[in-house]
Amino acid sequence: MRRVELIVPLLFLFAVPLKAQEESDAPTRPLGSPPEVRVEPLPEVPAPAAPPSLEATSTPPTDAQAMARALEAGPPALLPEANPASAAFIGPPLVPPFELLGQKVAAGEHRVLEWKAGQGFAGGDTLVPVHVVHGSRPGPVLCLTAAIHGDEINGVEIVRRTVNRLDADRLSGTVIAVPIVNLFGFTRGSRYLPDRRDLNRYFPGSPQGSVAARLAYGFFQAIVLRCGALVDFHTGSFDRDNLPQVRADLRLPEVLRFVRGFGSLPVLHSAGARGMLRVAATQAGIPAATFEVGAPGVIQIDQVEVALAAIDALMHHLAMIPDRPLDDEPQAIFYESRWVRAHAGGVLVADVSLGQRVEAGQRLGLIVDPLRNREQPILAPVAGRVIGMARNQVMLPGFAAFHIGEASSAEEVSSAAASGRLEEDGEEETEEDGSERRDEDFDLDP
Repeated sequence: MRRVELIVPLLFLFAVPLKAQEESDAPTRPLGSPPEVRVEPLPEVPAPAAPPSLEATSTPPTDAQAMARALEAGPPALLPEANPASAAFIGPPLVPPFELLGQKVAAGEHRVLEWKAGQGFAGGDTLVPVHVVHGSRPGPVLCLTAAIHGDEINGVEIVRRTVNRLDADRLSGTVIAVPIVNLFGFTRGSRYLPDRRDLNRYFPGSPQGSVAARLAYGFFQAIVLRCGALVDFHTGSFDRDNLPQVRADLRLPEVLRFVRGFGSLPVLHSAGARGMLRVAATQAGIPAATFEVGAPGVIQIDQVEVALAAIDALMHHLAMIPDRPLDDEPQAIFYESRWVRAHAGGVLVADVSLGQRVEAGQRLGLIVDPLRNREQPILAPVAGRVIGMARNQVMLPGFAAFHIGEASSAEEVSSAAASGRLEEDGEEETEEDGSERRDEDFDLDP
């Protein structure tokens, strides 16, 4: 212990002269100047070892080799939330272009295409405008057609206004709209084609048949088969006026579900006749309905507005537009209807109006014989609602004067369809508007 105590002072004595020598060797600095700061260099850090090469070579890979390796490895895996093909995808869905008539319509775009309906008398092509509004979101394909009968122009205006009001950026799905199908009849102000045939008796048509059969075939193949659902606009014919209403074969569940989307618009069960567009479309698996609006040869704005509201309701029902229209009353469904005919010749003077509810035995109007100054009443055979009527005009016995629909509920229609009580509605003898069928409408051969 004593030896340690002696060594420590000796070390101190040797250290003091060394420190003094160092201070004496240091360069002098002016008074008040900052002391010199010495920066010691950092020790060198060895570079990390390179990862083992995939190839047995000591040379670094070239750019081409690096690109080849990246292509072999493929893109990095996507999380389900970032993969558009995954059910967990949370981004906006990708909508591919819609193809029609050899053209592609991008999502969020409204384009007007041209369908070649045939050739005119001078040999030039007859081109019919076809509007395609392709939404920015996925959804069904709804087709709107009008003027299959060339003198029924209410539907032309309805389709035109519907297309103009659509916003492709807010639309889910696609709307195909053909305001004038029968351009031949429209330019002549005629219900029929130049060969005197009714186009709405020739669908789905034939490529080798008459003018009507070829026109129907071309339209059905090019347009109708691209539809997911179809609404075909018509009016009454030959001076008859129809309450805005939908006609469809309510025996088919998919059609019944489809027409329930028209809001408060009345729906009439009608199996349809061979050759009608909606019948051919339904047989091809496309839910379809006829939309009757008003009278031929005129545009009735009040009727057009009712139809526009119904189409808005339908598109909301199909989840194509977000805005939900307001319904004023529950939807009326008629699975039975009757045409009331004149039993004497004379001038019709109506006592009721379209849409009016009537009781059995109520007087609907008079047939006035101006030569003998006689009046014969027309009475309602059943209670119901006036869904169609002839305009006041000169009539012969047998002319259809009033169309009475007998109301029922959707549940009654479904029950009647399931039990087989919902039968054909007798259209084999008469048109949907009550007029007689023309024999040439059924001659499929030239």
